[in-house]
Parts: sequence; structure tokens; C-alpha cells
Amino acid sequence: MAFPSHRALPVSLDLVRGFVAVGRRMSITLAAADLCLTQSAVSRQVQGLEEALGVRLLVRGHRSVAFTPEGERFFLRADSAMQQLQDIVGDIVFAAQRRPVTLTAGIGVIGLWLLPRLAAFQRAQPDIEVHVAADNRLLDLRHEGIDLAIRYCPAAAAPAGATRLFGETIAPVASPALCGKRLETATDLAGHYLLEFGDARRRNLQWNNWLAALGWEGVPPRGVNRFNQYDQLIQAAIAGQGIALGRLELIGPLL
Repeated sequence: MAFPSHRALPVSLDLVRGFVAVGRRMSITLAAADLCLTQSAVSRQVQGLEEALGVRLLVRGHRSVAFTPEGERFFLRADSAMQQLQDIVGDIVFAAQRRPVTLTAGIGVIGLWLLPRLAAFQRAQPDIEVHVAADNRLLDLRHEGIDLAIRYCPAAAAPAGATRLFGETIAPVASPALCGKRLETATDLAGHYLLEFGDARRRNLQWNNWLAALGWEGVPPRGVNRFNQYDQLIQAAIAGQGIALGRLELIGPLL
């Protein structure tokens, strides 16, 4: 006779667990040790299951137990079901414990600020797996399955609960092999290639705007090379290919 799936089971899962432990060991003493219970507690679980089902499941002898036909039939099904439950619970717990932390940030922030710090974090927290997603878009963190996001925005536009990491300071930077001295005047820039971030929306990273703010519009550069990724621009500056507008909070360790 099939038991209706929408009705509650007539027995407690703890009672089934105790009976299965006895059946696996064919010993109440060993089953009690496996379950970290007393022998009397396990014996009561088996007795409670028998009373709930209305049949005898075990024949108890002197220092031994044996299945009744009903007990053997029940054990074969219950043991398989308990093993499946143990397996799925183990998988879920393991997955929850090992679920990676997903962090998203702009490409430049990841390459110049996050990655140099990631190794130290992993040494300090070796059990935490980090997934890094480079993306400049504003994302729905819950919908995208993202735990942390780093974005540039005015303080007034920051979402509730956001933590301010740093501001932004911009100054010309170059390899010492290119200039050999500090960049302090307009003539210090003359004759050099200027390295520029190609995103026109970032006006503070455009050379024309920066030079105009200082009254240095007449500086004749050798040329302007543009990059669509800021970390590439900085790598070009490190390689001595020109002078960049450095975001000092990102490139501090490189100075």
C-alpha cells in the first residue's frame, strides 16, 4: 500500500536513524557509539519505531540482535534512504562552506589595486575562495550573485551601507628612465608622449582638461597615445612609453 505523499510520516526520523545505525552494525552497543548516545537511548529509539509501525523489527538475544522479516525489509529501504539523505546533506554543507566570494570592480581597480593585495588576503584566509569579475557596469548584486562591488561614485550617490575605500588624487607620473626628474612645470612635459585614458566621460583623466586647469595649454607634446583600459596605460608608463595621469590611490605601490 502506498503512503500518501502529502501526509506527514508516522514515525520520527530520529527513530529511523537509530534503527538504521543498529542494522548497519547489528549491535546496539556499536550503534550507540556511532551515534554518541547511550545504549538505552538507542534501544528506546528502536522500541519507539516498532510501536509506531505496529510490528516487531528486531529479535534481541544475549549480546546479539537479528532482523525479523519485516525488520529486514524496512532496513533495506531505510538504510538506502538515510544514505541518500546523508550524502545530500554533506554535499549542501560542503558547498555552503566552500561557496566562493564573488567581487566585481573596474578593470583598472582590479589590476592596480585589488590584485596586489589579493595574495596577502589568501595567505591570511586560505579557506576563502575568491572569484574576481572585472566589470564597470552598475549591477544588481543579488540578481548577478555578487557579494561585493567596488565602484567610483560621488559620496552622495553611494548606496546605503556602502563603505568608502579611498578618494582620488591625480598627478602626472612617468618612469624615471624617461624623465629622470620630477614633473613640475609645463616645459617638463614638452617633447614627451602623453598617455591618455580613452574614456571621454572621465574628464579628470583627459590631458586637455588637466593642462587647462593649470594654465599649461601651450605645452607641445610629442604625441598622445590613448588606451581603453587604465591598467594598460599605467603599464605603458612603467615601460617608459610616455607620461600618464596617475590615479595615486591605485598606483601608490608603483611609485
